[in-house]
Amino acid sequence: MSTLAEILAALAVVIGGIFTLVGSYGLVKLDKPMSRLHAPTKAGTLGVGSLLLASMLYSAARGQVSLHELLIMAFLFVTAPVSAHFIAKVHIHRDHTAQELPVPPEDNVWATKNGMADQDDKDKA
Repeated sequence: MSTLAEILAALAVVIGGIFTLVGSYGLVKLDKPMSRLHAPTKAGTLGVGSLLLASMLYSAARGQVSLHELLIMAFLFVTAPVSAHFIAKVHIHRDHTAQELPVPPEDNVWATKNGMADQDDKDKA
């Protein structure tokens, strides 16, 4: 195995470990739910992505090319931000009952909290 590949794999493991450690610390120490959501999302994508990259480098240096890690990384990079977005969306709308939520607009625009404020203004008028 080449020394350069070992150094790169070790560097990727250290970077992944740092991201995972910082994300875990942020999850414990941050008090607001939206802040707490940000820390593990970064740890999940960058930390685990770096660890998977280290595994790919190590396998390639040993002559056993493995693309399983690449598929896992692609799946992780696609699903983690989407799930974080949906969790944030639920957090925004969690204090409202189904009767308070605005009717979805007819023009295919996403329903947001600003849309709820606009609906409240219409109800007051």
